[in-house]
Amino acid sequence: MSASTERGSHRPTVVLIPGLAADARMWGHQLAGLGPLAPTAVATAHQPCGTITAMAQAVLEQFDGELVLCGASMGGMVAMEATRLAPSRVSGLALLGTVAHPETPEMHQLRSDAIVLFEQGRSEEIIRANVPLAFHPDHATDPVLTGQYLTMVLEAGPETLIRHNRAVMARPDARAHLGQIPCPTLVLCGEADQLTPPEHSRAIAAAIPGARLALVPGAGHMLTMEQPQRVNALLREWMAAL
Repeated sequence: MSASTERGSHRPTVVLIPGLAADARMWGHQLAGLGPLAPTAVATAHQPCGTITAMAQAVLEQFDGELVLCGASMGGMVAMEATRLAPSRVSGLALLGTVAHPETPEMHQLRSDAIVLFEQGRSEEIIRANVPLAFHPDHATDPVLTGQYLTMVLEAGPETLIRHNRAVMARPDARAHLGQIPCPTLVLCGEADQLTPPEHSRAIAAAIPGARLALVPGAGHMLTMEQPQRVNALLREWMAAL
């Protein structure tokens, strides 16, 4: 199968959906690793949207035809919602480090407090404090890896950080629809994910008929960057059976 494409292909396009304030850089290894197996592209149309549903609609409009959706963190929420909106267009669903339940009161308050600081121009302070939560302890002090993460998120800017956090705070409850997902589904999570702990991925996999669950050793929340070869191997094995 050939390289990346958005429109004009009659084959399913693998769409990689980034997380909150993230972009193609979080999927760099997957673009390179999956491209030879299937047409592969990173979603971008959802970035300016203010709700998870609007993001899902934007992704569905960005790409034509049949899709294999791979979403990480907030991107997983978008992927689940896109599958609910257009189940006939989704031939495969991969959910990485995400949750299906609505925001908890505790997380709602934490995000509200963070938004105030983003509005005050203190984004770097907040994102740097998030590094130990986003990465496995073995990677949280890696200056190259964490530097890539900090650069990516800070370049998104405070407006995007605020918009995406508000979208996640108001996200729909996806749990009622998981049992109706008709396509093959892979659920991945870093074994040391502190932001979306493995129990959430276990619950998602248990609710989706036939879903496969894999926990990735040596990875936290940013598993696509922390353990790219292992994540690629799991995705390639799953995609080969679609």
